[in-house]
Amino acid sequence: MRLVCECFVNAFCNLKKPVKNIKVSIIGSGNVATNIAAALFAEGVEIAQVYSRNYDNALLLAKQVNARAIQQISSLENTGDLYILAVTDNVLQDIIEQFPAVNGLVVHTSGSVSMSVLKKFKRYGVLYPLQTFSKKRKAAFLNIPLLIEASSASEESFLKDVAGHLSSKVYSADSERRLNVHLAAVFACNFANHMYVVAEKILADSGINFDFMHPLILETASKATAMSPRDAQTGPAFRGENAILEKHLSLLENFDTLKDIYIKISNHILLEKEQ
Repeated sequence: MRLVCECFVNAFCNLKKPVKNIKVSIIGSGNVATNIAAALFAEGVEIAQVYSRNYDNALLLAKQVNARAIQQISSLENTGDLYILAVTDNVLQDIIEQFPAVNGLVVHTSGSVSMSVLKKFKRYGVLYPLQTFSKKRKAAFLNIPLLIEASSASEESFLKDVAGHLSSKVYSADSERRLNVHLAAVFACNFANHMYVVAEKILADSGINFDFMHPLILETASKATAMSPRDAQTGPAFRGENAILEKHLSLLENFDTLKDIYIKISNHILLEKEQ
């Protein structure tokens, strides 16, 4: 396994043509596809075509990046330099099977899918952005870690140059290491956000707006990036305040799933403290 930070002082050296002169096709129109397409377009990269299973969504994204929307994946031009498959994991294999023969580099953006799913192509790789994306929020790519992998050294060099135009944090990472990063991201992002959903519902039941939590959330995130999250841990479970734990559990008496989550997480906090 490897995760290697790369330097981009000579970003153009290994390209046959500058990154801004390449043609990119985007497959997908969701959160990741929209943000990657917009970021590349902002850097002056030509977005040639956009394909989505929802043609209306393809039209919307294509309009944003001055590209041509296509209704059939078979209509992809085979002369592009880079094809980015920014689709959900559960449809990725189906898209790959339908994909026409192309000469350019084909990459997917998944953190949890092996690069080997693309082995039908001559040139293939992975461009995984470690960030949560939304269509309505423009992501600032400069500090987003981009994890890359490619089928050959020359393809990886090309992908590094492309990624280096978007972010200052580009890393080479094989599929096994990328999967571990993705698992950590699920805990740090998706699970953490779901806890906000739970907190919002608890507050709503008492007529309290979730805005009350904003300073706490921001400070928690700030501490977790300023020190080890282990050192930043606080709360009744960490302090061993059993009386408070029992009060909380009594409030969750009619919510078996939340009660079970509360107990398991509290126990895990204690376990980590003791190690």
